[in-house]
Amino acid sequence: MAPVHLIFLLTSYVYVLKAEEEEELPRHVFSTDNLNPVNPENLTIETIEKGTPGTTDYRMFFKSQHGFISPMHDILLYANYDDKIYNMIVEIPKGTNAKMAISLGDPMNPLKQCTKDGKLVSVHLPHVLPHNGYIWNYGAFPNTWESSNETDSYSGLEGDGHLLDVIDIGDRVAKRGEILHVKVLGAIGLLDNGRIDYKIIAVNVNDPKAAKLNDIGDVEKHYPGYMKATLEWFKHSTKKPLAFNGELKDREYTSYIMTMSMMKWMLLSVGKLDNPGISLLNTISGNEGKISFDRANKTVNKL
Repeated sequence: MAPVHLIFLLTSYVYVLKAEEEEELPRHVFSTDNLNPVNPENLTIETIEKGTPGTTDYRMFFKSQHGFISPMHDILLYANYDDKIYNMIVEIPKGTNAKMAISLGDPMNPLKQCTKDGKLVSVHLPHVLPHNGYIWNYGAFPNTWESSNETDSYSGLEGDGHLLDVIDIGDRVAKRGEILHVKVLGAIGLLDNGRIDYKIIAVNVNDPKAAKLNDIGDVEKHYPGYMKATLEWFKHSTKKPLAFNGELKDREYTSYIMTMSMMKWMLLSVGKLDNPGISLLNTISGNEGKISFDRANKTVNKL
């Protein structure tokens, strides 16, 4: 369980906003108990595949040098807090079609292919030339949650109930399950059955153009037409209307969204928000679902 002072801190959104202004925002909520006393900043992470890709049985798990971890709970949101560099977990590499996502309900939150009406979901857009498949690396931020029971103060809408989505607009094609260090540039919003579904725009810090990209307005200068193509892609692939009339939100707005999404994950982790069925099993973060590495190994091997 999280330290008492963090639980107290997380019960007040007023404190959260004040802490952000004073740059006292906690970087993560990790326990100091004796179960798996591991520093989350020094993890070497690999992926372990189980099942056959392209089937409903396929799962990709995440494992550190110490044992299995949850990508949602055990990987830090910040790769470098001072420089505001974030960890992005790649779910769908650029140019691929299979819609993959971190499973919120499965123990240890593995990656798996999404389904609809019992069928695997893939994205094909031959009518939206030249875009076939995902046009950027697509993934999620760990330690975040867009609560479906909490209202976003900017949009006035509840969240979509998932991790915060992110796209990396850099040139390199990443690997599924890879963890990229990215800097955030801005965001767009989609309307999902009356809920807000943010898509964070980011760039891999190792991209040749990363140093020139510092806010959403810089993207058009260095990637002409990319944001227009992005809006078009989401319009056709998701069939969801754009929020804010398709307006691109800047980095300052996006930083607030990320802060609140992280805080909602923290509140979920310590039982201060209703849990809609999300697995809290973890081996490092120390929330109410913390288990030993041995138990995590047995849990994964049973699946």
